[in-house]
Amino acid sequence: MERVNSTLLTEFILAGIPYPLKLRTYLFVFFLLIYILTQLGNLLILITVWVDTQLHTRPMYIFLGILSIIDMGISTIIVPCLMMSFTLGVKPISFGGCVAQLYFYHFLGSTQCFLYTLMAYDRYLAICRPLHYPVLMNAKLSSLLAAGAWVAGSIHGALQAILTFRLPYCGPNQVDYFFCDIPAVLRLACADTTVNELVTFVDIGVVVASCFSLILLSYIQIIQAILRIRTADGRHRAFSTCGAHVTVVIMYYVPCAFIYLRPVTNSSLDGAAALFPTCITPFLNPLIYTLRNQEVKLALKRMIGGPGTGGLNV
Repeated sequence: MERVNSTLLTEFILAGIPYPLKLRTYLFVFFLLIYILTQLGNLLILITVWVDTQLHTRPMYIFLGILSIIDMGISTIIVPCLMMSFTLGVKPISFGGCVAQLYFYHFLGSTQCFLYTLMAYDRYLAICRPLHYPVLMNAKLSSLLAAGAWVAGSIHGALQAILTFRLPYCGPNQVDYFFCDIPAVLRLACADTTVNELVTFVDIGVVVASCFSLILLSYIQIIQAILRIRTADGRHRAFSTCGAHVTVVIMYYVPCAFIYLRPVTNSSLDGAAALFPTCITPFLNPLIYTLRNQEVKLALKRMIGGPGTGGLNV
């Protein structure tokens, strides 16, 4: 693509991800279904937690409701752009739209990292210190922790957006990716990006490494507590639930580490890895945290069948 010297760009062209042309329609329909099911699944959780009086004051479900909001946001920011890459024609995005997309993706993505950590800590307290749980984690404290996660996420997103777009972009303007993200956009900068790459590595590296380590530590303690459960059936159910949670967390953190914690390169694997935190985990979260949660299923039954459907097993 032609380089326009000393002329700052006003828009970018999203190249999308490579795919066989004969699968264009199928891929468009597939990701459209993923998007619709992600929105419906997370909206259902959000409504259930909000409507059910036995859930919306409990820390675990406050976090779960916020996770649903984040998943809906990330999916809305990214998946429509992905779907457009399976259509004909040029896919332009304005300079301001690119800035907003990068900011909101990293704002919501880093908030989700912090939230996963809070959810793991909440489960650690509930399972390993049940007698002290009401004191150590209550609705007010969980709301403050969640607010802190939102604030930290917004600071992280603003930092990354400011650092990325303080650089001049004078052409070419084709982003070899399906949305505006740091590595893909930095390749188009008309200036040295060493400082940006270093700050991105340190900033995202600290967030990912610290959050993942705390989650891992929490689940190690949880597993040790599960092993003390006397009944085999109880251990199996606990391991099944914890295993599903850990799997979702790994599917989120490992691709993020692969994308951001290495030198900026133009690898086709980046697009495939980015599908996990942007499409797959927002789709799976409602399934993992709802279908394996008896309390949410009972709340759904109460909401659908009326107040006389049944009680909550605490």
